[in-house]
Amino acid sequence: MNKAIEVKDLVKTYGSGETAVHALKKVDLNVFEGELLLLLGASGSGKTTLISIIGGILSATSGSCKIRGTEIVGLPQSKLPKVRLDNIGFIFQGFNLFPALTAQENVEITLDLKGIKGRKAKRKSTELLERVGLGDKLKSHPSDLSGGQKQRVAIARALAGEPHIILADEPTAALDSESGKLIMDLLQELAHEQKRSIVVVTHDNRIFDYADRIVEIEDGRIQDAETEKHGDGESLHIPTEMIEQGANA
Repeated sequence: MNKAIEVKDLVKTYGSGETAVHALKKVDLNVFEGELLLLLGASGSGKTTLISIIGGILSATSGSCKIRGTEIVGLPQSKLPKVRLDNIGFIFQGFNLFPALTAQENVEITLDLKGIKGRKAKRKSTELLERVGLGDKLKSHPSDLSGGQKQRVAIARALAGEPHIILADEPTAALDSESGKLIMDLLQELAHEQKRSIVVVTHDNRIFDYADRIVEIEDGRIQDAETEKHGDGESLHIPTEMIEQGANA
């Protein structure tokens, strides 16, 4: 199975000397094509720092991070936008929608960056918003949407560029059970049927069963998790303490 993400000895340190904060401490992590991976960890554990480096938003102090074979640690800042545009879709916890644009226009921004414009962009954005259950909210502005609806617009926008890798920070946190299931069904379909690589940072124990693999990070280090790959009748074993952590977060 091909590796979409290869992280090796990844270090992120903020500051220096006695006041230095070691957010990541020689992290190793591989994510494969067609895999839906859940990344768990308490607040301050390093999980958001890790996906921010993987997404090329944050620079690592040292180590290696390859995105579909391209090393991004040390890559000039001028070249990172193309790596992101060609490979990665982001689903941010804070939505990051443009308030002056409609739901459809927010999705069309990504399509425009990919060179898709006009009627084709309208058709594609409509299809994506219908897919996340917002076919009746095309002309609505973010101020007219609930938190869950904003999250679904953000997800449709992330999917617009047909990314090979999707990085999602708490994508179901603002959603009710029905909406959360719709989104996770979609992400699982993208992973298993279209061979996308999905990394989901979450505390939501409702979605643990969707994981092909669960990885826990604590104090900047990846912990051993007792998990097995889904598929061919294999089951997923989740440590009790991880379930309790998700329930209490």
